[in-house]
Amino acid sequence: MTWRHGLFLHWPVDPAQLRPHVPAPLTLETWEGNAWVSVLPFVLTKIGIRGAPAVAQTAVAELNVRTYVSYRGDSGLFFFSIDLNNPLVAALAGPTRLPVTAANMRVSGSEDGIVFSSRREPEQSPTFTELTDPDTGWFAATYRPDGPVEPPEPGTFEHWSMERRRFYAPGERTVMVGEIAHDPWPVQPAEVTIQEQTMLEANGLPEPIGSPRAYYCDELPMTGSIPRWIRR
Repeated sequence: MTWRHGLFLHWPVDPAQLRPHVPAPLTLETWEGNAWVSVLPFVLTKIGIRGAPAVAQTAVAELNVRTYVSYRGDSGLFFFSIDLNNPLVAALAGPTRLPVTAANMRVSGSEDGIVFSSRREPEQSPTFTELTDPDTGWFAATYRPDGPVEPPEPGTFEHWSMERRRFYAPGERTVMVGEIAHDPWPVQPAEVTIQEQTMLEANGLPEPIGSPRAYYCDELPMTGSIPRWIRR
């Protein structure tokens, strides 16, 4: 698959307030004393099994909300939600234990940059949480690169938050682990105008304690492994 037209929005949050939202046995990781919650809108293209013909590949717009954790000493990601604009792909992801739901999304380009919008319908609220307000689960932003491409350097926040190659989804007795492989992120500083953003509220997460850090990535090919389950 190939990542395209993606945005990283990283908000600092109080780790004591975020910890109850991250299931055991994951360890919540921090940077400069803060936990971080990120909202990422992007498009995945050329999704398919390696070697499959183009006709068997698909594309999907995605909006995920995540934080930064470790399990048994290995750093990774924990997803609070993964919204997709393809109901069939969302349904197929159900057995993986990931918090996937379908949403109505639009992605386009303009002279101002990438225009990305996502809205959950009330009946599409995810099973992992109950939304008290049916209008939550909105995101709309316009963004574009605003600086040179600079792959994340070790020891920086960008490297800490982006250069992670696995995610975790704990269950009662097992932890699902998925892995991806790709080159270092070719990220750029981003200029962003957020018109609507209720994704943190939709997931019941605490209010940020500062402004977001924003980065843009235009394109990055990657591969993903078949998830595996390990005993806790």
